[in-house]
Amino acid sequence: MSASHGHGLVLDGKQIAAKVRAEVAAEVARFAARHGRPPALHVVLAGDDPASAVYVRNKERAAMEVGMAGEVHRLPASVSHGELLALVRKLAGDDRIDGILVQLPLPEAIRAQEILDAVPFDKDVDGFHPMNVGMLASGRPALVPCTPLGCMRLLDEAAPMLAAAGAPFQLEGARAVVVGRSNIVGKPVAQLLLQRSATVTMAHSRTRELPDVCRAADVLVVAIGRAEAIKGDWVKHGAVVIDVGINRVDLGEGKSRLVGDVEYAVAQRRAGAITPVPGGVGPMTIAMLLQNAVRAADLRLGR
Repeated sequence: MSASHGHGLVLDGKQIAAKVRAEVAAEVARFAARHGRPPALHVVLAGDDPASAVYVRNKERAAMEVGMAGEVHRLPASVSHGELLALVRKLAGDDRIDGILVQLPLPEAIRAQEILDAVPFDKDVDGFHPMNVGMLASGRPALVPCTPLGCMRLLDEAAPMLAAAGAPFQLEGARAVVVGRSNIVGKPVAQLLLQRSATVTMAHSRTRELPDVCRAADVLVVAIGRAEAIKGDWVKHGAVVIDVGINRVDLGEGKSRLVGDVEYAVAQRRAGAITPVPGGVGPMTIAMLLQNAVRAADLRLGR
């Protein structure tokens, strides 16, 4: 997490995620003491997408480590839309279940939106329900998508580190550029930045003079899903860069490596602080999912 001369601070997502998970474990214990049971998170995994299987295993392990209850419902790729919908509705109606997560992508025959909409907004730990989206847009407390929450936590952790390095950073009044307009990352992260009084520009693949827009940013959050699409020299000196992208680049001879949406090596020389890929935003997403599950339990039981 240190900055060498001419290099930005590296925001270690693994380290910060461990801190969040410790906070969540304490919340879980407090909840269990008050309600006689730990918060319960149920995950629905349909089909045989290998990446999804890995994600779900990681989520399951993380939830167990913080002391949560819960279960993973694993269904074959042949599951019918009706069967899946019935399961989600059953979980929705079970009062001992606080959070429900439907792992995407779902098999082709499934109408994904209808399944997601069957998760009640107060159990929607992904923050995708239209009700939670609307609550976020109007600045009311709600369940917020996990990756944007992780981005904000990284920015919050960057501030004292930068101050200690003699480069004070404040989100309030900062110029923030969000590259990417997805419902999962771009739009909600822009809303969260606005709530914190940053001045937010939404940019995307069609933005004119994108390099110049990026160079104006004190905070640059990139989530467009294209390997190293944002060049290092588009980063303003001293900016804080949050790279949400995870792209596998083929190196030939059966070898590959993971890179972000930002050209890291060059960007790090200019940035005040930057997240690596892997090991930046990724670990934060699961930590914030656990935080959301406790939050859902608290909101449901009227804390």
